[in-house]
Amino acid sequence: MKYQNTVKGIFLDRPNRFIAHVEMDNHTETVHVKNTGRCRELLLPGAEVWLSAPGTEGRKTKYDLIAVRKSNGLMINIDSQAPNAVVHEWLEKQHYDLIRPEYSYGDSRIDFYLERGPERILMEVKGCTLEVDGIGYFPDAPTVRGVKHLHELAKAAGDGYRAVLAFAIQMEGITEVRPNIQTHPEFGIAFEEAKAAGVNILFLPCRVESDGLWVI
Repeated sequence: MKYQNTVKGIFLDRPNRFIAHVEMDNHTETVHVKNTGRCRELLLPGAEVWLSAPGTEGRKTKYDLIAVRKSNGLMINIDSQAPNAVVHEWLEKQHYDLIRPEYSYGDSRIDFYLERGPERILMEVKGCTLEVDGIGYFPDAPTVRGVKHLHELAKAAGDGYRAVLAFAIQMEGITEVRPNIQTHPEFGIAFEEAKAAGVNILFLPCRVESDGLWVI
């Protein structure tokens, strides 16, 4: 996926989950943060960030904050809408007979329902932006919704679906994602229960650029 009208700035602060202040062209710009997670290790004063101006009419902010360079030099895409978009693009190249986004199953909406021949597949996508010592971790904040999705996938595996939890890794050089049990122990428990129930875990490393993101 490609972003429109991208520019570089310097992160200043984040008054709340939805907005940040960024220095660009010798002035301070209020921008929308496309990630409601904590991103505490990323959004630090002085960090290089990249912004996109989608040009949507009626917006309160001109720019979206889409990527940041971590202190170790790693560029990380933090757009929480990007994982579904890039995985959809990737799925379209995998020769499925049917790709249906936002599929209702149980009490949840699972990101993708797929068919290939007789096989029925349910795939939930999670974006990974947290890196520690070369390993990706999820989530970076407690996620009741994520635990619910794991329970639904475990149930789907028992109902005859191929159930998949796919991690879109929004940084380069990271090939594995582990449950962040320190931040959300319940997610770690649900993760192990889902694996035991037959849920497949898929890691999708991505290429990250200032104006794009795609599965490699």
